[in-house]
Amino acid sequence: MGLLRRRRLRLAGEVLGVALAVSFLASLGAFFAASKARMTKEAVAGVPVDWQVGLVAGADPAQAAQIITSSSGVVTALPVLYADVTGLEATAGGSVQTTGPGKVLGLPADYASTFPGEIRFLVGAQSGVLLAQQTAANLHASVGTVVSIGRPGGLPPVQFTVQGIVDLPAADSMFQAIGAAPGSAPQAPPDNVVLLPADLWHQAFDPVAQVRPDTVKTEFHANLSPVLPPDPTVAFTQVIARAHNLEVRLAGAGLVGNNLGAQLDGARTDSLYAQLLFLALGVPGAVLAAMFTAVIGAAGGDRRRREQALLRMRGASPRRIVRLAAAEAGLVGIAGVALGLVGAAVAGRLAFGTVRFGGTTGQALAWGIGAAVAGLVLSFATILLPAWRDARGVTIQAARVAVGRADRPLWARLYLDVLLLAAAGLVFWQSVKSGYRVVLAPEGVATISVSYVTFLAPLLLWVGSALFAWRLSTGLLTRGRRALARLAQPMAHGLSGVVAASMSRQRRLLSRGLMIMALTGSFAVSTAVFNATYAAQSRVDAQLTNGADVLATTAAATGLPPGAIDAVKRLPSVAAAEPLQHRFAYVGSDLQDLFGINAATVGSATTMSDAFFAGGHASQVLAKLQATPDAVLVSDETVRDFQLQPGDLLRLRLQFASDHAYHIVPFHYVGIVREFPTAPKDSFFLANASYVATATGSPAYQSILIRTNGSPPTVAAQVRRLFDPGSGVAVRDIVSELKVTL
Repeated sequence: MGLLRRRRLRLAGEVLGVALAVSFLASLGAFFAASKARMTKEAVAGVPVDWQVGLVAGADPAQAAQIITSSSGVVTALPVLYADVTGLEATAGGSVQTTGPGKVLGLPADYASTFPGEIRFLVGAQSGVLLAQQTAANLHASVGTVVSIGRPGGLPPVQFTVQGIVDLPAADSMFQAIGAAPGSAPQAPPDNVVLLPADLWHQAFDPVAQVRPDTVKTEFHANLSPVLPPDPTVAFTQVIARAHNLEVRLAGAGLVGNNLGAQLDGARTDSLYAQLLFLALGVPGAVLAAMFTAVIGAAGGDRRRREQALLRMRGASPRRIVRLAAAEAGLVGIAGVALGLVGAAVAGRLAFGTVRFGGTTGQALAWGIGAAVAGLVLSFATILLPAWRDARGVTIQAARVAVGRADRPLWARLYLDVLLLAAAGLVFWQSVKSGYRVVLAPEGVATISVSYVTFLAPLLLWVGSALFAWRLSTGLLTRGRRALARLAQPMAHGLSGVVAASMSRQRRLLSRGLMIMALTGSFAVSTAVFNATYAAQSRVDAQLTNGADVLATTAAATGLPPGAIDAVKRLPSVAAAEPLQHRFAYVGSDLQDLFGINAATVGSATTMSDAFFAGGHASQVLAKLQATPDAVLVSDETVRDFQLQPGDLLRLRLQFASDHAYHIVPFHYVGIVREFPTAPKDSFFLANASYVATATGSPAYQSILIRTNGSPPTVAAQVRRLFDPGSGVAVRDIVSELKVTL
């Protein structure tokens, strides 16, 4: 009661310090939970079909369907029929168009509604005989066109009338090679695809199964319950275990293409980033709060020792004094924990929309209890421990001494601060020398690689700087009385010398306060720098993904309408617009993206960063590309895989407009491209659009990069109105992409 009446400010400061530490730790739990839950949610939402179960030849589809639908977590499963075809043919505009081999799928009637992300309807009916957009472009076909499908095994072709044109956004996974060996090259989706109702497929291809069973197969596409553990690592483990269980129950009759597992695998790798934030930002904040509490506790150390001396003179035993100190520590700890948990709940509600400290009840309890225990430990360490030490080792006479000369701490005599700063510099130099990067791109796939040794550099620098600040401030307060007196003269007048002497005598206490202020300032600055850097990098990533302020693109090989680029340039808020070809090219057996650009003007519509290219500035590399018509820029992985040297002849196979087949086109390798607007994460080529158009016989461009001098969403809406709603042209703006990136 005496403390509550006479030492309110001291108690309030100690309670506030404990509350800050508890709030930091509990808020980190909320941050972890919200971040990982969002990663899991985004991963699940980005997969149109969770599992593709491919049946082996001779397996009973009915029995497999029963096993799959009864498998743990499966909420729906539909059979999908696949057939290889020798080619397609259609008559349009008085000419006959043919294509190479393709695929024909047989789909149940409710497939599109069950898996809405697999098919995007563009023109015509949403059921019946549907043609993929690129296939329609290859055949010059539209609704009402009769398409002849060549069947293998010597069987005559079958004919169907096209009832709709569709896009297949998830073609890569839809036509994946289930059971392919790990590390093998991904199978490119077919150029020509026809979708049939299941009954029509059976009529056309059941005879093929009799003579060429190797050309037909059955898959079951299944979705799992969306209720998964919020932690992507736990969710990944659960989904993988379920897939293995299903394969065991199928007893060799089928293999699982685990699309959801692959997506969660990437999400659990990305969750390492949350741990980086925890180590780099959260822990220093909690440590600062603990140090703040310790300084406040130490500020009342002399007064507490005098009070203890008075109690001992009146007959109190050391044990009783320690119990009184424990009561104070308990009061501060309980009040600080309660206030800290309330503060963390409020912060979690405002920042993440939840008052829970974890994704599950167990995690929430663990974080809450852990933060509370840390707060109590901090309270007892800063209040009870010094009191216990004084009660055991300080005499009454020594405790009553108010002024005394304190020895320098051991770390100061050993120059530990200087050693820590030197070690921090050494670790940082070693990290830079070794070329360490958090984000790596093996084989073009971005992954996070965390070397926790690199955290020694900022940790050692932080601790060393704090101790050096203590040494510096103590030295100034010890030897700078005259300077302190002059500084205090305007306020203290004739007592400036007394003030300077008082500050010098209390140099240890003042040095602690200055050290805490310096660390708090550095923590605030580092957090602000991180926030600004993250926001800037997010915009760079959004710009790279979207391509420009606004992007208009189509997947059709015929490209955008010829007058589209001129129509876009006439819009009032468009500063610049550049066409971009997007083709596919085979290098050996590897299919890669190829982008055709006008190297002289592409930089007017989007950012050309030096980091996109190796061996020179962006302007220099693009000038080299422009100077050689058949020049090509190649990704790092392809250069390494094929041991290329500058000037080497590179024979790529591109699709020609004349027969829609792939033919050899010679290029000369002149440089390395690492990144490019709209380019995928894996390997790709960059070439001159004019040369690609001449070689393939098609000047078509698939995208328009647009730089705006107004609002990107507004310009995107204007561009969207230039194209027919059923044309399959997608228009995206950087503002919307930035929301996804963040």
